Amino acid sequence: MSTSKRSNRFLGWTLALVATVAAALVVSSVSVAEETKAPAGKIVCDGSTTVGPIAKAFADYFMKQTGVNVTVGESGSGNGAKSLINGTCDIGNMSRFMKETEFKAAVEKGVMPVATVIAMDGVCLIVHPSNPIKALTTDQVKGIYTGKIKKWSEIGGPDADIVIISRDTNSGTYETFAEKVLKEEKIASGVEYVTSNGAIRARVQNTPAAVGYVGLAFTTDGVKALEINGVMPTKRTIATGKYPVARPLFMFTNGYPKLGSPLHEFVTLYLTKKGQDIIDSVGFVPVTNYE
Repeated sequence: MSTSKRSNRFLGWTLALVATVAAALVVSSVSVAEETKAPAGKIVCDGSTTVGPIAKAFADYFMKQTGVNVTVGESGSGNGAKSLINGTCDIGNMSRFMKETEFKAAVEKGVMPVATVIAMDGVCLIVHPSNPIKALTTDQVKGIYTGKIKKWSEIGGPDADIVIISRDTNSGTYETFAEKVLKEEKIASGVEYVTSNGAIRARVQNTPAAVGYVGLAFTTDGVKALEINGVMPTKRTIATGKYPVARPLFMFTNGYPKLGSPLHEFVTLYLTKKGQDIIDSVGFVPVTNYE
């Protein structure tokens, strides 16, 4: 990456962070109360399929406890940002941070995105259980996804063409993978794109020569997760940052939710013991308890 590109990315993140902090500092102002549009009896979430299992489990618990109706859509992180900007959801679930362009579009519409990190996750490489490969390096993974490595036999596996499965480009999981593994190199032609973590897992389950990448919670049910650079993706290695493709998971709101509101209670559920247990039970890493 050139110095100019690194500088532009750093500037973008800095501006985004400043916007988030600025919004958080005005939690008691009238403008924040006006920006928080969730009615007392309804909360609408949309976005990441990775964050989806957490949001759905939160919703089931929250509705039983409060009677507030919570709906959860899973249209991808990019669409979660769009829904928040367009005012069609109260929470934009995202498996990546908002881009500078998304922040700009939000501000132009009078929306002030505030990020809440609710959990940690890892982007995990999975193969069919019959594949003898147990570990890869990030360079090997990049070689597969850029088309430089075409057969499993080139990296110690069977004599079979590699069937490459990827998330769609609107996905936060894809963008994390592209940033941390592909390092801005172009993905190979002929890669099969699917719309969710579950779809990747299902495709790999049924395809002995396939490889895909998913969030940690999707590394069960008939697939095998691989070590990357000698580190197995586990809750502990992800929490400590030892796993090379770890990331935070976000819930974005329009301004900081009004204190005491159902929206505030829902977004901060991750801070409670029950919220931590829910996050752990669906296969992710609570941000408040790494043991």
